[in-house]
Amino acid sequence: MLKFIKKLSKTAGLVPGTPVHIGEERRERPRITVIDYDPAQLEEKQALSVEECFPFKEKNTVTWINIDGIHQLDIIEKIGAAFDLHPLTIEDIANTEQRPKYEDLEHYIFIVLNMLSYEKGAGVKAEQVSFILGKNYVISFQEQEGDVFNEIRDRIRRNKGRVRKHGSDYLAYALIDAIVDNYYVILEKIGEEIEDMEEELISNPDPATLQIIHRLKQEIIFLRKSVWPLRETVSHLERGESKLVQKNTRVYLRDLYDHTIQVIDTVETFRDMVSGMLDIYLSSLSNKMNEVMKVLTMIATIFIPITFIAGLYGMNFNTAFPWNMPELNWKFGYVFTWGLMITVAATMVIFFKKKRWF
Repeated sequence: MLKFIKKLSKTAGLVPGTPVHIGEERRERPRITVIDYDPAQLEEKQALSVEECFPFKEKNTVTWINIDGIHQLDIIEKIGAAFDLHPLTIEDIANTEQRPKYEDLEHYIFIVLNMLSYEKGAGVKAEQVSFILGKNYVISFQEQEGDVFNEIRDRIRRNKGRVRKHGSDYLAYALIDAIVDNYYVILEKIGEEIEDMEEELISNPDPATLQIIHRLKQEIIFLRKSVWPLRETVSHLERGESKLVQKNTRVYLRDLYDHTIQVIDTVETFRDMVSGMLDIYLSSLSNKMNEVMKVLTMIATIFIPITFIAGLYGMNFNTAFPWNMPELNWKFGYVFTWGLMITVAATMVIFFKKKRWF
């Protein structure tokens, strides 16, 4: 939390709309790729400069401009100037701590989402992806190279599916849908880890198990933070009145909205399961402690009469008076005492066994 506040403190006192990169510092040059297409033709290239993207704004074809790396603010500012982006939009693109959101600025729609990845042991990692949806273009801004859009690129190249037959709004839907579908992959991996952890909780819980449960709980909270605003974002996109979203695309957005609800329901289920796992862990520790205390109590109970007998015959009243202990002078006194103690202990053990206290 403190690290998050320190990041945001960079913008303190600045004029609203001043872009400041808030995120992981990088040195590599941003990578800009352009895919321009219609049902009949396709052009794909890697732009050497941001200026190469500007002519595509006025073309009648659909253009997807993808920028990997937002740490060089001059590239974002040039894109913003060429495509008439609002200064606050440019500021939000540079700030990687944004929550998922939707903004309709008439001539374009601004969307922010979190693209997630997961590695067992390393946890969930999020990368902010910002989309600019225009009349005939989509601009995507990513923090680094590597995404979940390869299948969409392949469909565009091979002219498969509907993406080449529809406009930029369908392309934006396809990109968002790819991010949401990847949530299912993340949830499946987390679900498998939760199942493994449940089995370990039942068989052999230990302090390391508690640490894993705590990590899973943090990951679920992080997932919930990323997914819950997504429902509102997709809802605005599907029910909004923007002319940039065609009627035939809203059907697909409605289906995407259903997917977000399913993801949210799964996250909430996992959240309850992890909370239950913590209760199971505490119950398991309590049961183990009760078993230990039960055994110790049984042992102490068995030795109470034995201790009494040993103490009784350890008083050494060995004088010639009729009320003294005759066993002290009896040649079988020692053996008798041992036999008495063993008999009492065995009787108690048999009694506990019949009561199923052992």
